[in-house]
Amino acid sequence: MTNGRVNPAHQLAHQGITGLGNVYYNSIEPALIDAAVQRGEGKLGLGGAFLVSTGQFTGRSPKDKHIVRTASVENTVWWENNAAQSPEGFERLYEDMLAHMQGRDYFVQDLYAGADPVHRLDVRVVTELAWHGLFIRHLLRRPAREELDSFVPEWTIINCPSFKADPKRHDCRSETIITMNFDRKLILIANTQYAGENKKSVFTLLNYLLPEKGVMPMHCSANHAIGNPVDTAVFFGLSGTGKTTLSASPDRTLIGDDEHGWSDRGTFNFEGGCYAKTINLNPEAEPEIYRTTHTFGTVVENMVYDPETLVLDFDDDSLTANTRCAYPLEQISNASATGLGGHPKNIVMLTCDAFGVLPPIARLTPAQAMYHFLSGFTSKVAGTERGVTEPTPTFSTCFGAPFMPRRPEVYGKLLQQKIAKHGATCWLVNTGWTGGAYGTGKRMPIKATRALLSAALDGSLAQGEFRRDPNFGFEVPVAVAGVDATLLNPRDTWADKAAYDAQAAKLVSMFADNFAQYVPFIDEDVKAAAIG
Repeated sequence: MTNGRVNPAHQLAHQGITGLGNVYYNSIEPALIDAAVQRGEGKLGLGGAFLVSTGQFTGRSPKDKHIVRTASVENTVWWENNAAQSPEGFERLYEDMLAHMQGRDYFVQDLYAGADPVHRLDVRVVTELAWHGLFIRHLLRRPAREELDSFVPEWTIINCPSFKADPKRHDCRSETIITMNFDRKLILIANTQYAGENKKSVFTLLNYLLPEKGVMPMHCSANHAIGNPVDTAVFFGLSGTGKTTLSASPDRTLIGDDEHGWSDRGTFNFEGGCYAKTINLNPEAEPEIYRTTHTFGTVVENMVYDPETLVLDFDDDSLTANTRCAYPLEQISNASATGLGGHPKNIVMLTCDAFGVLPPIARLTPAQAMYHFLSGFTSKVAGTERGVTEPTPTFSTCFGAPFMPRRPEVYGKLLQQKIAKHGATCWLVNTGWTGGAYGTGKRMPIKATRALLSAALDGSLAQGEFRRDPNFGFEVPVAVAGVDATLLNPRDTWADKAAYDAQAAKLVSMFADNFAQYVPFIDEDVKAAAIG
């Protein structure tokens, strides 16, 4: 039975999940919204969007992510980056969560992670909140209704925000936990209503599984030329660097905005939807994303709105700067129907430089691309993680360290091999500050960034004149039509040139200090590309 109550013993007993109340299995969007409203989880907004607050947690809790330390993963997990949980602690957590769930209603969604059927993962998501079921139904990929009767999950996620972990009993850091057990093929999430934990737990899982199949998992958005999937571009970057905004170009087909794989067959989206930041969202600069916030079924997270008119305030960050909306890809008019693309012709690495040192675009050699991929320099922007209130310069390897269960060199080597095999032009794009550091300068104009990217993707930028950057060694265009030439040389945008030189020297030193950890694991050409 779908879209209604089922006997939980029939669907979930084989996974040890018994004694629940009503279980709503693969409910569609109207049923999930109806349940969420009736249960007081949020409010129906203008156009049928669902307005919700996630309470205490308005961003991810990366320090509360764990992997269960079993023999099967002992030698392949990057333990310096992933907190370990003992198998015994996990089993106690699982037993206690199931006891807590007794008699309560739950919502089950059976979904795919991965648009390529050869590499997809079948995931069952069991959620306490109806709107979490709606969220993950948007963000993963929905099987056809006729496929559900034969659906057999490879992995199961149980998300129970009302349960609090016991750090001593469950061998974890706090009452909040996101933990992954590769032997049990289970992910448990507790004591957080932030829906992003659902999707990022699946991404972390794929980041572990796919490299063994020769597939490069990528924290990136992707698009391709209209009518020509061979002309594919990917955009690496942490949250807030522009992955969603810059990939949603009206003159290209959107493959996806956040998570993709690169296999021998080409590029494929892991997801079926987008999770876009809405703070200061401008209807003129980003009309399609803006429109989704007033569309039926879109989940609008942590946005302030007028209690009588339900009008959203896109500039109010009093709840969090990490306001977001989640919607299925089909709400974007130029989205790909298949989620598939060719081998990337252009690879763009997005960085948000709060120092105001990096140029708006630079061309990288393959070795330089590996250097900047492993470095993963950017700034964490306000609200994405708990405790981040202003741009904080950071190095997040592979532009996604919080989601990397394996050592960075595994992903770096895979990317290096695929660039060598298929060929790709690599670019570093700074969407951060210009004319000074954060607090003095201003954000890079999005019109300039779009113009530079368009020239890069259509091939015209590569035909122009370039100069060698004296600090980082990469090539920077001298002039681009429609872009103020001053922007292309960051030093020229600073009133105090000596201050720029000092800031640049500081950043070069930070790059060198950070990269020292990778030197024992990389090839000589990448070592030669290192700066400092």
